[in-house]
Amino acid sequence: MRSGKRLLIALMTSALLAVPATAFETRAKAAFVLDQTTGTILMAKNADEALPPASMSKLMTLFMAFEAVRDGRLSMEEKLPVSQHAMSYGGSTMFLDTTDRVKVADLLRGIIVLSGNDACVVIAETLSPDGTEAGFARQMTLRANQLGMTNSTFANSNGWPAAGHRMSMRDLVLLANLLISEFPEFYPMFSETEFAFDGRAPKNTQNRNPLLSLGIGADGLKTGHTSEAGYGLVGSARQGQRRVLFALSGMDSTKARAEVSEQVVNWAFRQFSEQKLLRANKRVAMADVWMGTAPRVGLVAAKDVDVLLPVLGQSDVGAEVVYNGPIEAPIVKGQELAELVLKPTDLPEIRVPLVAESDVGTGGFAVRLRTATTVLMGQLGLTAEGAS
Repeated sequence: MRSGKRLLIALMTSALLAVPATAFETRAKAAFVLDQTTGTILMAKNADEALPPASMSKLMTLFMAFEAVRDGRLSMEEKLPVSQHAMSYGGSTMFLDTTDRVKVADLLRGIIVLSGNDACVVIAETLSPDGTEAGFARQMTLRANQLGMTNSTFANSNGWPAAGHRMSMRDLVLLANLLISEFPEFYPMFSETEFAFDGRAPKNTQNRNPLLSLGIGADGLKTGHTSEAGYGLVGSARQGQRRVLFALSGMDSTKARAEVSEQVVNWAFRQFSEQKLLRANKRVAMADVWMGTAPRVGLVAAKDVDVLLPVLGQSDVGAEVVYNGPIEAPIVKGQELAELVLKPTDLPEIRVPLVAESDVGTGGFAVRLRTATTVLMGQLGLTAEGAS
């Protein structure tokens, strides 16, 4: 009979001090911070609450526009018409009018750098199945849910206040991660600090992201503000080989947004460090084998395991190996057999697949006879010594 097996093991890290990591208390009403490099969640505060995202939801319009360019449905040099509906939007705009035909490349920069509400609508109406912004918003919701953003619903393309237009901070970070990983050719636009579209809007040429000019590795992504949502930011910063992504919402001023965002970046990079916990193919534990040429098989990680730990964190990481065993032969080297569950102090647990260290063939007649005898004796309550 096979059953769940749990093996407790000890793993040591190289942390210098054994004191608890200091938690970061943010003024943001909702926040989600992710170390993209290791996939470690550093902070989650009301992270799954569906909130008004304001202009941060423009990231979804951009994602769908990038997909359309990649798929050949849009061209960066293509010029798109501006409708009366697009022109009617207030707030942050490119000051487009119905006499314009605007290149897709300029519209994308207008959304990223200038937060153009009108530019979003031009893209939306072009890609909408029925030519309307509302039709595109329904597509946005469907695509977001397909991508795993389960707390996102859209009523428009630009974050203009509307009933039911919502995103969570976790969803926004997931979206930021997709933009960076899937569209590296477009991502440099997010670090552009200025875009003077044909000189018609001299008061709206600067990127509102307060982190881009601070020299802390910030290179994106999008600010947002409405009276209902407060001030927010979806941000990304890279230092060395690490990248940190975050989404913050509910600050009460541009000053607070800038301060909190910088504090989050500094905290994420200075209070955590990446450490190698396991090397590929180094044995972690042994698993019992059923009806095999060997009674046990080694379990190894298929690749190096790096984890992010507090600089002033505990010196050991709780760990256990979980598998359904004994594992029936035959077993092939590299076959996934178990899971290593790591439990760093004050951080979410990490799950690492473990694979077979070597092949284990199916046992012959003698093995099967011995196994059958052992099972029978167990059912009768006997041991090998008691039967002799």
